[in-house]
Amino acid sequence: MSSFCIGSPHFTPHVVAQQLLPAGDKRELTLPLESGSYRLRALELGGSQELTVSPEGAAAAQVTLSNNGWNEEPLRVSEKFSLALNNDTGAEQLLILERLEWSDQATTAAEVTALQMFRDLFATEALRPGEQISVGTLTVLFTDLRHSTQLYREIGDATAFGRVMNHFDVVRKAIAEHDGALVKTIGDAVMAVFRSAADGLLAMLEVQRALAEPPEGGMPLALKAGLNTGPCIAVTLNDRLDYFGSTVNMAARLEGLSSGADVIISRSVYDDARVRELIESNGYSADPFEMTLKGFENERFELWRVSRR
Repeated sequence: MSSFCIGSPHFTPHVVAQQLLPAGDKRELTLPLESGSYRLRALELGGSQELTVSPEGAAAAQVTLSNNGWNEEPLRVSEKFSLALNNDTGAEQLLILERLEWSDQATTAAEVTALQMFRDLFATEALRPGEQISVGTLTVLFTDLRHSTQLYREIGDATAFGRVMNHFDVVRKAIAEHDGALVKTIGDAVMAVFRSAADGLLAMLEVQRALAEPPEGGMPLALKAGLNTGPCIAVTLNDRLDYFGSTVNMAARLEGLSSGADVIISRSVYDDARVRELIESNGYSADPFEMTLKGFENERFELWRVSRR
């Protein structure tokens, strides 16, 4: 099997290997590949077979060429794997393996707008005022200090305001450390977005612990938090990039269900593989419950209350 790279930036994806396979022939190849996305195609056949290469992938895979098309499920293989080829088409086929390098390096509008640096530098230039676009899937966070009104009455406006400002510093720091972006503050509440649901959940669990267990002499605070993952609409509002839509509305409703010692997450967050791994491997509990939400009265939602055990 010959391997080569056409090597020009004008050609993507790069061809990394090719194989001429006679009709009815079977062949087994060992392919060392870098991690990334690939596709296998034949010059005389439509479509292609997608491959994802990673250290966790399978050590062997099989591809059968036929006139009925390719397997729709992508193959997940290791960086050095054995590939069994079977040509059932009745004609000689030239197979080409291509690296989808553009796919590995591409990013989406959702990911870009969820970067804090992008928001700080280009938020006012991202969209023309009044224009809205769908940016794809994001994890939306809403937080709110529990009993904050009571706090102002008990310790006075000036002292309470200082506590609230300090809590903002803790929340901002955690959001930044977990690859999220602060969208806005509303009173003593925060709205933020994350590209990863697991990052958003871990950030809030850490914040709740930090606020509940302040340094000696500090006042414990309880932070309510809700997370929801889904498609969002982005608009420029008040010279800042903001988000709207059902995903955002539901996240705001979930925050109101939090006790301040837990994070309420939706089904879309709970179904994320990294979120499940985080819950199961770090001593957290996830208690399921169902209920309707204001503004979504025609539907009952599966929700989870995630907290430290």
